[in-house]
Amino acid sequence: MTNATGFAPRAVLADRLRTHGLATDAALVAGGALFTAAMAQLEVPMWPVPITGQTLAVVLVGATLGARRGMLSLLVYAMAGLAGAPFFADLQGGLQALALPSFGYVIGFIPAAGLVGWLARRNWDRRVGRAAVAFTLASAIPFVTGLPYLAVALGQLGAPNDLQSVLAAGLYPFIIGGIAKALIAAGILPLAWKAVGRR
Repeated sequence: MTNATGFAPRAVLADRLRTHGLATDAALVAGGALFTAAMAQLEVPMWPVPITGQTLAVVLVGATLGARRGMLSLLVYAMAGLAGAPFFADLQGGLQALALPSFGYVIGFIPAAGLVGWLARRNWDRRVGRAAVAFTLASAIPFVTGLPYLAVALGQLGAPNDLQSVLAAGLYPFIIGGIAKALIAAGILPLAWKAVGRR
């Protein structure tokens, strides 16, 4: 079933491409992984977890590609990084990345992209208010995996890993930046939809 413009309802931005098929999907997935890798290099160095542009990339990739392709793109990002591609912050890659205190957040990027992609299929990315809510919710997901992973990693390093220490190292410094990145994405996506509509 299509709407008056000829596109399937509940489309995400990637569905507006003129070409469709497996090759297009593969290119989109790869492009999302590369975009996330590039955004990982926008970094404010901090220990044990740096501030990067990855969260912004995750919500943009998820919203643009949809849940399935978005999750696959972030999975490719993580697997390529573990395979040795310099995809993580500070151009790190390889299996040694598993020992990074921040790797738990990378795991959380996959379901975060899935959630925002699912919400985008339901038009949450087309108006600034709803997009801000969707992207803020999705931005919170990496903390679900990131904080426990950080606690274990800090303990293995002999650093304090009680609840307050973990929150101070892995949550509090990122709240304002996370909200800011969600708002940036919430401004970009509705503008992109308007541009597509005019075209």
